[in-house]
Amino acid sequence: MFKTINDFLAAWKNESESTLKIFSNLTDESLKQKVTQNGRSLGFLAWHITTTITEMLSKTGLSFDSVDESAPPASAETISQAYGRLAELASEQILTHWSDDMLNDDINMYGEVWKRTDVLASLILHQSHHRGQMTVLMRQAGLKVPGVYGPSREEWAMMGLPEHK
Repeated sequence: MFKTINDFLAAWKNESESTLKIFSNLTDESLKQKVTQNGRSLGFLAWHITTTITEMLSKTGLSFDSVDESAPPASAETISQAYGRLAELASEQILTHWSDDMLNDDINMYGEVWKRTDVLASLILHQSHHRGQMTVLMRQAGLKVPGVYGPSREEWAMMGLPEHK
């Protein structure tokens, strides 16, 4: 998917900014929102996106401070700040320790052999997948959902455009 480190860093910058946009609309109370009693909460999903940065990239040999994956913080601001810090650290680690020539190297990931470029693509797709889940929970919690790949319903209305049905 990525031919150069800079290709990834450009995509990662856009994707991490989108994730922070979603995170910035969370409230401490909304972190408890679930679809079902046994489902994942909004806070769990936000924390899962955050901790996956270190969990996934540490399997490639990159070094991160340990992050407690067991329980999400009760503060939306704490989660957002941790995500921003780790997203930036991921960029720095990849830029410092990897080269374009390494992107097709094989890495043992979860008992399978992946290319480094596949790890980077999976990191982005993983967070995109969970951001989508989060927007459903955000609507259920009565939160404003920001647009990511285009305007959200609220942004569409603010532009005075007819609602899509």
